[in-house]
Amino acid sequence: MKTIRIRVGGQAPDVEADCETSLFAAMARAGIAWPVPCRNGTCRTCIARLLKGQVRYDIPWSGLSAEEKLEGYCLPCVALPMSDVVIAQA
Repeated sequence: MKTIRIRVGGQAPDVEADCETSLFAAMARAGIAWPVPCRNGTCRTCIARLLKGQVRYDIPWSGLSAEEKLEGYCLPCVALPMSDVVIAQA
């Protein structure tokens, strides 16, 4: 397990995570509230702008179009961090 930094709305907790822990799970452990009703990438309520870093998805359909991914959007409920990330609510 490595330490990744997730920065959200001015908060910058260090979160113990690995590439198998979703951004949402890491934020929840750190006490950061984020709207995530479905937790499977279908409702899109949790959509965020990925300002820095890289994420990956283990599911074939992440709920985002190819264009949204290129524009820097991610779904924290299913996005797995590959590096330190900075996100903002979309």
